[in-house]
Amino acid sequence: MLRTAFCFLLVTCAFGQANAPQVDPRETTILALERMWNEAQVNRDSAALDAMVGDHFIDTEWDGQISDKPKFLSDIRDPLFRPSSMTSQDVSVVFYGDTAIVTGTYHTKGTYQGKPYDHIGRFTDTWIAHGSKWQCVSSHSSLVKK
Repeated sequence: MLRTAFCFLLVTCAFGQANAPQVDPRETTILALERMWNEAQVNRDSAALDAMVGDHFIDTEWDGQISDKPKFLSDIRDPLFRPSSMTSQDVSVVFYGDTAIVTGTYHTKGTYQGKPYDHIGRFTDTWIAHGSKWQCVSSHSSLVKK
């Protein structure tokens, strides 16, 4: 009886593994980079963001402003910019060859120039495999609720 129960358990586990969806390892990497991006912004870590964004990076902000890489990194270092939290939800990744398009919603809080902000919006990030690492080449955010 014990041997039969053990065999049943093995078959059940094997069946469960066979039906488990396979996660693309690139997706795991991109999602980790997105989490690191949020942490780097909250910590105002421009060196970490510098390593994540491509040389020709373009950022379109919620208010319509467009920044290149130097301006984006300068804004992160601005002492008047004090984010306290940044989270993403409903994140999805779609691959087109060596390009990943990431979409989701975000919620960020903090102060800028001494005034509090609390934004909820949507974002689209475009990542490309550049050599052996992924770099974000474009980011766009749209404000849903201020």
